[in-house]
Formats: sequence, structure tokens, C-alpha cells
Amino acid sequence: MTSLNSLLRPVAIAAAAFSFVTIATAQADDWRGWNIHPPTYPNGVALDQFAKEVTEKTDGRVNVTVYHNGVLGSQPDAIEQTRNGALDFANFNMGPMGPIVPATNVLSLPFIFSSVDQMHKVMDGPIGQQFSDALSEKGLVALAWFDSGARSMYNTQRPIEKPEDVKGLKVRVMNNDLYVDMIDAMGGNATPMAYGEVYQSLKTGVVDGAENNYPSFDSSNHFEVAPYYSTTEHLIIPECLCVSKASWDALSPEDQEAVRQAAIDAAKLQRQLWEERSKKSREDVVKAGVKINEIADKAPFQDAMKPVYAKFIEANPDLKPLIDQIQSTK
Repeated sequence: MTSLNSLLRPVAIAAAAFSFVTIATAQADDWRGWNIHPPTYPNGVALDQFAKEVTEKTDGRVNVTVYHNGVLGSQPDAIEQTRNGALDFANFNMGPMGPIVPATNVLSLPFIFSSVDQMHKVMDGPIGQQFSDALSEKGLVALAWFDSGARSMYNTQRPIEKPEDVKGLKVRVMNNDLYVDMIDAMGGNATPMAYGEVYQSLKTGVVDGAENNYPSFDSSNHFEVAPYYSTTEHLIIPECLCVSKASWDALSPEDQEAVRQAAIDAAKLQRQLWEERSKKSREDVVKAGVKINEIADKAPFQDAMKPVYAKFIEANPDLKPLIDQIQSTK
């Protein structure tokens, strides 16, 4: 005769197993990360390293996956998803961040940084912490700053040697009023447009030009349809490795430190790979027939931006000291 205990034993074992799985699942936090670039891009490689390091250093308490190529949405969508905790982390360019965190518009002022190295010094120091604090108030914790190089102008029509050469050109810009003002100040016609639409728009003449760094110019194949690249280097915009504040606050202090260190390590790798990729992309587009004109004297372009600064400071007088701090950092 079968005893009641023997009948209940399998149920008890199954219940215990279920309980163990439930506890283990509750203890493990699956993080999803957004990246607009391919996994082979410097940012993609660095984010994959970040994911691996966080998973390892937290002993799997935080299990991280990066979704590349913008498959989880556009940057504006991803910003909102990260702010509300639907995404756990992302790599964002500061350019489109202005509508959410107005102080970050300072980083989009043309020629605000004198060089990429100076940008690193600014963002890795107390000034960068000010931006981190401002982002945190809007639900984003900036743990490290990535490089995005210096953005220059390229077009289908002619070399740009001086600001007047922009006159009459329809130029794609990111969605930020500052970039519209920048092109307008040189007599061009600014056209805000999604990144994914630029190739076809250049090909069909919807726009005459755009502006970006060497790796993006190369990887987007824009060089195929816009053979004139002019090194205006008008924008040097940092990018953040940002974690959702909701996800960050849910971590133990120990895991927060692991995540922070992984982000710093990822930024070091990204900057190194970025420099290497920039050199290679420049070589590759030259081989493909792109005509690059180096602009040694950027003073005329900087002078053309004075109205842009004046308008910005008039609208944001409280940000004038921050502008002065950045420009005085050597």
C-alpha cells in the first residue's frame, strides 16, 4: 500500500525546486542596454566589454545584454525608456539631450572645446560631474564619458574652405536648435533629420551635405554620395554611458561600485578604439576617392559663431559661468 508520505514526496521536491528557481531569479537582475551602432564599432565593442565585466564582477547578480544597431528604438525613444527604467543603460550622444537636460546644450556649442584631449580633461573632472548631477535629476546616471571625435562638414557640391562656402547648402543636422543656428550663421539651410535617412537624402539631393566624424562618415557609407569632406571640427560632443537611475538605485553599494568601474574601463577602451578607428576610416575614405581639405585656420568659423553664443547666453544667462569654465580649462 502506498503511503501518503511517498505520494507527497515528489510534490515537495518539485515545490522546493520551484522555490529555488524563484529565489535565484529574484536575485538575478537582467539588464538590457541600448546602442545605436554596430557591435564592431568602438562603442559596441566597449559596451560588450562593459556587459561582460558587470556580469562577472557581480557574480551574475546583474546579467547584462547589449542590443546593438538601434534595434530597441531611436535615441529619443531610448532616452525616455532609460529614464523610466524600461531600459537599464545606454550610450547616448549629448547632442539630442538638450530638451531634457538644458545644461547639456552647452556641450553642443560650436568650438566649445579646443580639442578632443581638452574635452576628455573637462568631462573627467569636476565639470563633468556637474553634468552627471544634472542628468541624475532627470533619471540618468552618467558613469563614464565616451569619445565621439570631432564632427566636420561634408557635402556633394564643393570643398568648404571658409564659412561663406556653406551659403545656400542644405545641411542635415541633429535635432537641436543650436545646430540649426550654427548652419544658419554660415548662410546654409539646416535640415534636422533622422540619421538613418541621411544617405538616401544625400543621394537624391534632398540635402546637399551633413556633418559628422570620420568613423560615422565611413560606416554609414555617406562617403559614397558626398565626396567633399572639410575638417571644420566644429563640434566635439562627448557621449555618456548612462544607467537608469531606477536600475542604479536597485543595486547594492558593492554592485554599484562594480558597475561604475566597468563603465570607466569601457570608456578607456572606447577612446583607444575610437582613435584607431578614426585614423583607419580617414584612410579608407581617401582610398575611396573622397577629397579632404584640412582647415588649418578655424578662426573665421569661430568668429561666425559669435551670434550663436550671444543668442544662447541671452536665453541662458545662468550657463555663462559654465561656458567660461570649460573654455578656460587647459
